[in-house]
Formats: sequence, C-alpha cells, structure tokens
Amino acid sequence: MTDSVNWLPDLVLLEDCQGNWEKYLNLLYDYFKKDFLESSPYFEGQRLGLKKHPKSDGKEATFWHIIQEGQVEEDKIPDLRRCERIRWPRPVIESAGDSAIKVWRNERKGENRICLWLESEEYLVVLADRTKYILPWTAYMVTKPHQTRKLQREYENYCRNKDQKG
Repeated sequence: MTDSVNWLPDLVLLEDCQGNWEKYLNLLYDYFKKDFLESSPYFEGQRLGLKKHPKSDGKEATFWHIIQEGQVEEDKIPDLRRCERIRWPRPVIESAGDSAIKVWRNERKGENRICLWLESEEYLVVLADRTKYILPWTAYMVTKPHQTRKLQREYENYCRNKDQKG
C-alpha cells in the first residue's frame, strides 16, 4: 500500500510468482476477472461495461490494454509497472470522488474519454464514454515530465471551461 493513498491495494510483483511469467500472467488475470468480470465497478452511479473483443489467449481486450504498452495492437508488450498495478484501476474508478484524483473529460482520437489521474502515484485510468455506457479503456503510469504537463494542462482547461459554462 502507498503512503499517500490508503485505499490502494498492494502491488502484484513478478517475484510473488518466483519470476515465472505464465504463473504471473494467470495471477494478474485472476485479479482482473475479480474486479471486472465477476463484478463491475461503478463510475458516477453508472455500471461499467467491458471491451471483451478481440480476445487474445482467451483474455479480454481491456485486460491487455491495462497491462501492455505500445501504439500498434499487434506489437504491444507487457509493461511490468502496469502489471504490478493490476489491482489499482477499480479502486481508482470507485474512488473518483476522492480529492486525490483529478477527473476530467476530453476527446482522444475522436472518442469521448474520462481521465482519472491519481497524480501522487503517477497513475492514470482512462475510461471510454459511449454515452449509454462506460468502458474501462486503459491505465498506465505517468512518469515523463511532458506527459505530466500535458495532463495538467488538459485538467486545467477542463476546469476553466466547466467554470465558464456554469
């Protein structure tokens, strides 16, 4: 658990599986299933759906989006820092009202997104807002200064525009 946010679960480390990648992947998927398949989180009172297809190795697309990095779907590779935080997306989503999380809406690649930035932990969860339902889309570490500046600008612009509207 982290010092700054007491509701975050512990990291899930590869060492917990004695460095065995297959065993680790199965453990990660077990946590994912528990959090997103066996029950669903809610965001602002709305139950989240799940992007299940395309499945790869019998695992839903959202699972891979949460643990892998890369721009081209077929070339994505696991990111250990994302893997270690497999238990974080759901509590971040469910704690969106916590003052530690900056929440804003934006458009990314022509789609409506909801960003949940736990800045103190350098962690971002992105949801896809499909109007009638919401999907967990991805989650990743924000460690590069230019990423941090970009997210801070997005958040400030969102807040400024929201205040101007009303």
